[in-house]
Amino acid sequence: MSLPRTVTSGPELHSPEGAAKKLQTPPVRGTWRASSEGTPSTHREDTRPGLGTLRWAFSRTSQRASGQALEEDLGLFQRSSRFLFRSLRRAQDNGSPARQPQATAVPGVTHGPEVPSRVMDGGQRQSSAGVGPEELEPEAGKSVADLITERQLLRAFEQLRQLEVRLVAEKASHTFEEDPTGFARRAMDVCLHYDGLAAEIGAIVRETLGPDGVDAAALGDLARVVRAEEAAHPVPPADGDFLLTPRRWRQHWEDAVRRSAQERVQQAGAGEARGAAEAEGASGLAQLLAELGGLVRSDLHKVRQEVQPAYSAAGLPAWEAYLRAFHGAVAQRLQELAQDARGCEQLYVLLDWAANVYGSPDFLGAPDLTLSTEPLPPLLAPALWARLQSDYTSFLETKITSCFDSILQLEQSRWADAEAPDVLQGLYHTPLSIDVHMLVAEHVKAAGAISAELEATTLCICTRALSLFLPRFEKAFLESKAVNEPHLGANINACEELRTHLLARFPGTFEELEKPLVAATCTFQKQLLRGLQCDVQPLFRVLCTKAWLTQDVLQPIMDKVVAFARHLEHVAPLRAQETLQEVHRYVVREYLAQVLRPRERFRGEERMTGSQKMGLDAQAIGHTFQGLGSEATWLDQAIPCVADILGETYKDDIRRHLETLIGSYPDIRRDHVLAILGLRRLGHRRNQRLLQHAQYLLRSAAKAGGSAAAGGHVLFEEIEVPTSMDLLITCI
Repeated sequence: MSLPRTVTSGPELHSPEGAAKKLQTPPVRGTWRASSEGTPSTHREDTRPGLGTLRWAFSRTSQRASGQALEEDLGLFQRSSRFLFRSLRRAQDNGSPARQPQATAVPGVTHGPEVPSRVMDGGQRQSSAGVGPEELEPEAGKSVADLITERQLLRAFEQLRQLEVRLVAEKASHTFEEDPTGFARRAMDVCLHYDGLAAEIGAIVRETLGPDGVDAAALGDLARVVRAEEAAHPVPPADGDFLLTPRRWRQHWEDAVRRSAQERVQQAGAGEARGAAEAEGASGLAQLLAELGGLVRSDLHKVRQEVQPAYSAAGLPAWEAYLRAFHGAVAQRLQELAQDARGCEQLYVLLDWAANVYGSPDFLGAPDLTLSTEPLPPLLAPALWARLQSDYTSFLETKITSCFDSILQLEQSRWADAEAPDVLQGLYHTPLSIDVHMLVAEHVKAAGAISAELEATTLCICTRALSLFLPRFEKAFLESKAVNEPHLGANINACEELRTHLLARFPGTFEELEKPLVAATCTFQKQLLRGLQCDVQPLFRVLCTKAWLTQDVLQPIMDKVVAFARHLEHVAPLRAQETLQEVHRYVVREYLAQVLRPRERFRGEERMTGSQKMGLDAQAIGHTFQGLGSEATWLDQAIPCVADILGETYKDDIRRHLETLIGSYPDIRRDHVLAILGLRRLGHRRNQRLLQHAQYLLRSAAKAGGSAAAGGHVLFEEIEVPTSMDLLITCI
């Protein structure tokens, strides 16, 4: 039912702007008493139900709280007023119809600027001048307002609770059926005092972590008041009575703790430190986070040592509340910092601080204080964490590629300066392998400290970057002027170290690098051999000539081989052995190539002398390479077999020598057999029989697996012989 409004000579309701100005006036402790003292009278024009109470509550708020807290207290008042009016309307609706007109005719309502117009649901209010407000001050004690001001919260709540119980009892006895506005005035005083207590709880929480702090007695009183209010208002009343509605001060206290934690966390990096963080990049951000960690650590120490004992006596879980509050505040601050993080370094600083600093068991610096991860949500939301890792890996990929570019530039500068490689532990050494190892290990270790997933991603990035770097490095080196035995040996050693050490340190990750590393090693080995071949190739042309029969033309070749082998002593043993065997095979192959393509043909005694000369050369070659450490003993039979065929006086034994040659070297072809038989003038019929037998042996060797039957050894396959030899044999 809508009630008519009667206006007295008291101040009228002003605009919200005027009310806001009123809120800035300093509190007057007597206003609480003025609003609740005095005898009921219909002739007192200065009677303002709840005016002093409201002014005290708002002025206390403006004194103790920030603008945000002021809006919060206004919200408490508005909610209290709204529920109060609903309760009043129910009281009116439950009254007798005959008495309602009497209630509407009661004059004396005053409209102060402190009470919003929507308190009476649309601006219609009525106050009874016949019933005065309830006395909120005992005869021999202090008023509730004074007790709140002095922070004797429990005593204030007990007096307020007595008034509330008495007011509810009077309402139940229909005392206010003829004066609903009298009930409204007294209920308003109770509600605003409750709101004043709630505001004081928030103020105490805000001051707890400040420089001055709050004494333990006030904290204990606060905890007991919260528990007492829960006991007084356990559940909402069935009839919806506002006075008995739970105030939820525990939730209000927890909200105040959260706001306090947020304010404290926002202080980290404020002012000069924040500007430094923006200017100095990763170092500035690291400094800001260090300050943030120190602040959180200091505040939580204070909570554990001073605040929690005061609350724990009343059973209020202060440690858990503050822990959750600071955790949420830090998470919010990190989200803000993540929005401005730029570059690989800043992103890593954020990830590392969240995972290893804040997430460390000893973050709080005391064995009995830990940030348990079980009851707390993740510091960074999974989506944000994934985004930060993705951004970090994107920047990291670019950074690692740039690092490999720098490594290549350093190597090129050393090549340009014609610096000879160092010899460390008997091996040619280049900084390449150390630089790559340090680059990979540094970033993989850093990523592994954050998460296993990021470590695996970083390994993949390093693998891709290195696989792209190797061909570039190989090409740049071969195009430089530093292509010589020491540098080639150093590069072979570097590739071997990378292949063995990376695979050993990161098993299951760098397998795909096996092929590019082996390919680079083979390229450098071939370049080594190519240099030797260029030196000795002209010396082989003297073989199988008239001069060869009387001179030692093999010795210059072997001298160059021995000199070359001295460089192999500074190459990784496995690769050195491979290279030495390849040199051994090359010398034997080139020797046989000159024999099968003779510039001059020997007959009679010269042929026998040539056979003996070949035997001596075969021994010299074998002894030399054996002394150098070559393990390619399978090459030792090639030259002697051909020499035996060339110098065999009993022609039937040539068949046996062919069998030995084909059995030892399955890669020999029919053209090679024809060329060997062409060195002997055996006649057409004997040549045909030997050739048929050789073809049978070749077919048998092919069925047995060809070159695989000899362990994959290749010798004759790379020797080219004249295609016209078959015609020559036929003509003979």
